[in-house]
Amino acid sequence: MNAVIERQEQDITLREEERQRCEVWTRVMGYHRPVASFNIGKQGEFAERVHFEEGQAAP
Repeated sequence: MNAVIERQEQDITLREEERQRCEVWTRVMGYHRPVASFNIGKQGEFAERVHFEEGQAAP
C-alpha cells in the first residue's frame, strides 16, 4: 500500500489574534520550570547561556 502525498508550498500568514506564544521550559535544580516564571535576574542568566555541541573524539 503506497500513498502519494503531494505537498503544496504556501506562505502561511496568521493574524495577531491567531498566534500563540511559545512557552520555553528549562531544567533547574533537577526539575523543569517555564522560563517565563523566572525573576528578571534569572531570565537574564538564561539569555546569556551558551549552547555547545560536543564533537567526536580524536582517534
